[in-house]
Amino acid sequence: MLLLDIRFATARNASGAVAVVVPAGGDTTSASDDPSSAQLAAARFAAVRLSLGRLKLGPADLDDVTAFLADVEHSGSAGTMHKLPRPGRRPDRLLFIGVGAGEEADWRAAGAKLAKSASSEPTLMVVLPDDVTPAAVRGLGEGLWLASYRFRLGADDPPALRRIVLVPPSGAVAASADLAAGLALAKAVAESTVLARDLTNMPSDEKTPAWFAKRVEKAAAGVPGLTTTVRDPKALAEEGFNAILAVGGGSTRGPRLLELSWRPRGARRHVVLIGKGITFDTGGICVKPLSGMKLMRKDMAGAAAVIGATLAAAALRLPLRVTAIAPLAENALGADSFRPGDVVRHYGGTTSEIYNTDAEGRLVLGDAMAYAVRRLRPDAIIDLATLTGAQGVALGKRTAALYSHSDTLATSLAEAAATAGESMWRMPLHDDYADALDSDVADLVNSTDIGAGSLMAALYLREFTGGLRDQWAHLDMSSSAWADSADGELTKGATGWGVRTLLRWLEATA
Repeated sequence: MLLLDIRFATARNASGAVAVVVPAGGDTTSASDDPSSAQLAAARFAAVRLSLGRLKLGPADLDDVTAFLADVEHSGSAGTMHKLPRPGRRPDRLLFIGVGAGEEADWRAAGAKLAKSASSEPTLMVVLPDDVTPAAVRGLGEGLWLASYRFRLGADDPPALRRIVLVPPSGAVAASADLAAGLALAKAVAESTVLARDLTNMPSDEKTPAWFAKRVEKAAAGVPGLTTTVRDPKALAEEGFNAILAVGGGSTRGPRLLELSWRPRGARRHVVLIGKGITFDTGGICVKPLSGMKLMRKDMAGAAAVIGATLAAAALRLPLRVTAIAPLAENALGADSFRPGDVVRHYGGTTSEIYNTDAEGRLVLGDAMAYAVRRLRPDAIIDLATLTGAQGVALGKRTAALYSHSDTLATSLAEAAATAGESMWRMPLHDDYADALDSDVADLVNSTDIGAGSLMAALYLREFTGGLRDQWAHLDMSSSAWADSADGELTKGATGWGVRTLLRWLEATA
């Protein structure tokens, strides 16, 4: 649940901390070859003075502000901020936040900076400039909500900042509905991203496959057009989801297959989103070292992302059918653990020889993808998975690997990611490497020794796309799912990566 209350209101009786937007633009030239700092500030921050006029500041106050901004050399770059204390006056603190060129991403950076810098303020008022757009409000809201996220299970002092008041442009009656719509979009995105972060951050002693499924059922309950289906181990066995059963066989906490469906009336397109849902990964019999196991509670971040995006699509009533599928299992060591050399028969009949039990994510995804192709017959399939360490080696912590044979699908996903403030890079799908997946005793082998780990995992998953090979995209987001430190709108821990990208893509597709 979002604790931060953000709403529109007037600037009447402004007190406490007030944030004022500073653009990077403005004419900084002067008739003089060496304009004084005061002249430079007066040109650059004319918009600031207009905004401050709504706070009923007098001429002397405005001159003080101009001199202050010139003295600190506020550039207006996105996310840069300076504070001006005003003891004994109203408001008693002015925060000047840069929004750069005014793009949505700039406003998102500004919102994130405000959320962190004003965290000790009980209330913050943000005076919006006259040229603010719904996209700007959406970016600001996303930055504020996402950067103020906290996850604590133990005793914790709640944050001081509980409410943010957005002051719309004066006389913007006609535009107010559009600005409110921008904030509503930001809230839907933030709520779904926060849910994905909560699910991913939850320690695995509580986060069993059954717990995850019940948590999603609770989130979807009562939402018109949303339905959930959960298959337990008995149903999985009856229907032939043998790879999910094999991966979850070593745990006393049995696997599940969760299906969340948003099916609005009149929808003509159907998209399936599939997310890897390994609630904890020991590596199985091919056990991971401690360094590789410590954060394996995040190995279900793909499942969290597709669930979050689908819930957001329902909240926004997007006219597009969306089905999220989350194969959920705990890859543990036990008497019934699957072994190297075993052969697993997937849903639909494809067989896989097990070379490495720590390459379990692609096995459960194979079952889910085969089911989606055969039973749901969608127009497109996108899968998200914390699949390989090789992704992080190639692209680092902030960029996911994108694989697709469709230029159109790949381009639209990359554009959605860029707009949403996430990052991905398209990687090659070399057919020459596919022979390395051949097995002497089965259709496929689930891992190889030839390197190119992220690529080989993508080629393996491709075998389950059937006739949708050219309408499928795979996102390997292992490193992007977790932040080692706060950065912009990200807080330390789970990032909720993929929710924002998928929702932007669904909006565009719808």
